[in-house]
Amino acid sequence: MQLETKVPSGALAAKWDKHRFEMKLVNPANKRKYRAIIVGSGLAGASAAASMAELGYQVSCFCFQDSPRRAHSIAAQGGINAAKNYQNDGDSIWRLFYDTVKGGDFRSREANVYRLAQVSTEIIDQCVAQGVPFAREYGGTLSNRSFGGAQVSRTFYARGQTGQQLLLGAYQALARQIGLGKVKMYSRHEMLDIVLVDGVARGIITRNLVTGEVKSFAADAVVLATGGYGNVFYLSTNAKGCNVTAAYRAYKKGALFANPCYTQIHPTCIPVSGDYQSKLTLMSESLRNDGRIWVPKKKGDNRKPGDIPENERDYYLERKYPSFGNLAPRDISSRAAKEVCDEGRGVGETGRGVYLDFADAINRLGKAVIEDRYGNLFQMYERITGEDPYSVPMRIFPASHYTMGGLWVDYNLMSNIPGLHVIGEANFSDHGANRLGASALMQGLADGYFVLPYTIGDFFARTGPSGITEEHAEFKKAEEDLNNKVKQLLSIKGSKTVDHFHRELGKIMWDYCGMARNDAGLRKGLELIPKLREEFWNDVNVLGEGLEMNMSLEKAGRVADFLEFAEIMCHDALDRDESCGAHFREEHQTEEGEALRNDKDYCYVAAWEYAGEGQAPRLHKEELKFENVELATRSYK
Repeated sequence: MQLETKVPSGALAAKWDKHRFEMKLVNPANKRKYRAIIVGSGLAGASAAASMAELGYQVSCFCFQDSPRRAHSIAAQGGINAAKNYQNDGDSIWRLFYDTVKGGDFRSREANVYRLAQVSTEIIDQCVAQGVPFAREYGGTLSNRSFGGAQVSRTFYARGQTGQQLLLGAYQALARQIGLGKVKMYSRHEMLDIVLVDGVARGIITRNLVTGEVKSFAADAVVLATGGYGNVFYLSTNAKGCNVTAAYRAYKKGALFANPCYTQIHPTCIPVSGDYQSKLTLMSESLRNDGRIWVPKKKGDNRKPGDIPENERDYYLERKYPSFGNLAPRDISSRAAKEVCDEGRGVGETGRGVYLDFADAINRLGKAVIEDRYGNLFQMYERITGEDPYSVPMRIFPASHYTMGGLWVDYNLMSNIPGLHVIGEANFSDHGANRLGASALMQGLADGYFVLPYTIGDFFARTGPSGITEEHAEFKKAEEDLNNKVKQLLSIKGSKTVDHFHRELGKIMWDYCGMARNDAGLRKGLELIPKLREEFWNDVNVLGEGLEMNMSLEKAGRVADFLEFAEIMCHDALDRDESCGAHFREEHQTEEGEALRNDKDYCYVAAWEYAGEGQAPRLHKEELKFENVELATRSYK
C-alpha cells in the first residue's frame, strides 16, 4: 500500500499557505449541499463542528456523554502552547516547531508539526475573543508559564482548569450553531461502526445509550474526534468512558493505525493506593514550574519528608538534567522516577512515589502567590489524599495518560480511507514518540478551528455530494452485524465481570508494554492477550438486555475492542527494535540509561493494516524525511 502524505512541495514555512491556495474550494452557496458527521465533542470535535457549521455545511455531531461539555478535554489542567513570545524570551514559530520535533524524538512529520506551530498563535486570539478567562498579569496582559521540554514560557493557562475553560469556549460556539439549526447534536449516542460505500466513508452506525436503539446516519464525509486509547492500561488518568472503539472499528474497516505503541506515561499522577481503584488522578505538569522533585538519598528511608535534611535529599531531575531540571520532558521524567523507585528510594506506603515539594517556592514567593497559581490543584490533591500540600510535599508517580499513536492521516487529516478524517488525539500526526506538555489542547483546536475546515472542503469539492442515504444496503448490513454482536455478548452469561477482564488486560499491558518494554516481555504479552480474550468470549457476564440503558453492555463492547487492540500495540512495540521517546526498549539505552534511537532502520511511521480475525496485522511504512532539522541525539542536560 502506497501512503500518500499529500505534503505540498516548497519551503517549510510556505507549505500551508501554498496548500490552502492550491486546494479546491466549495462555493458558499453550495456548502449547504454537503453533510458531515463529526464523532466526538471535545476540543477537536466541538471546534470542528462549530467552524464547519459556521461555513455553511450541514453538520451532525455525536458524543456518548450526556452533554458535549462533559467531553474529556474538560479534564486538561495545565495549559495550551502558542508561539506568541509575549515574554520576549526568545520564542518563535520555529522554536516551537523544533521543540515539538525534538520532544517527539524525531519521529513526527515535519510539515504537520510546522503547521501546528504556525496556527498556534491564531488559537489564542480565537479563544480570547470567545471570552476564555486566561490568566493575566497585573497590567492585564496574558500570562505564560513553562512546561516540560521547553526553555521558554509559552503556555497560556486558566489556573488549573484550562481544558474546562477552552472547552466551554468551543462549546458555546457549537451551541450557537445548534441553536441556529446548523448542527444536529446527538448526545448519549456511541459510534459502533463506520460505513463505507464503494470504499468511501459515507456514514456511521450508533447505539442510543438510553434506549439501546441501533441506528444509521449517512453523510458525505465522517470526522473522528474520539480521543485516545490510554484506558487499555485500565488504570490511567483518562475518564472511565474513554475508549478505542471508534478508531479500532475504523481500523477493522481498512483505516491504518499508526504508531500504536507510542503511549505517554505522565510523571505527575497521584500514586495508586489500592486494588479498588478504577482510575488515577493527574496533577498538572504546571506544578513542575515551582515544585521540586526529590527522593531520599538512602534506600528504605521512611522518615517523614520534613525530617530528612537537605543534604540527604536527591533532587534527581536537577542533578541529571541541569539545563531543564524539573521541566525535563514527560517521558524522561517518568523513567527517572521509575528508576529511583526501582532502586528502593521511592516514598509512600507502596514505595512507588516521589516527592513534589513546594517549600522553596512558598518561602521565596509566599503562600498567596502559590495559592493564586495552583490553588484548585492543591485543593483537589488534599481532598483525594487527606494531605495538605502547603505543609507537606505532594507524592506523585507516573501513570498512563496520552496516546501519540492513532489512525494514520495525510497532510489533509484524512485517513487512507477516502472521506474519513481524523483529528485531535485520535490521529497520530503531530507529536512523534512523545508529546510535550500543553500541546494536546493546541493540536485539538488547531485541527478543529484552522485545518480541517479547509482540507475537508477540498475533499468535498473534488468528490461532490454523494446523495447516499441510510437506505443503502451497506448500512443495513452494518446494523445487522452490530445487532448480532450485541446478542452474542448478552448470550455468554459467564461468571466474571467486564471489569475483571479489563483489569487483567491492564496488568498485562502495564507489565509487558508499559513504561519500559523488552523482547521477552512483549512476546509474553502476545502470548497472554489471546488467552485472556478467549476467556472473555467464554466467561464474561454482561447483565441486562440490548434495547435498554445498559452500561454493562457498553463496557463489554469497549473492552472487547481493547482485547484485540492490545495485540497491535505489542506487535508495534516488538517490531520497533529501538528506543525513542515514550517507547523505551530496555535493550536499547545509553550507558546513562537514556533512549537509544536507530535512525538507520526505524526512521518511519509504522502504519498497521487489519489482516483479518486471528491474523497478525500487516506493516506499512511512511518514511520520515528531515530536511529542516538535523537528526540528533536528544539531550536535556
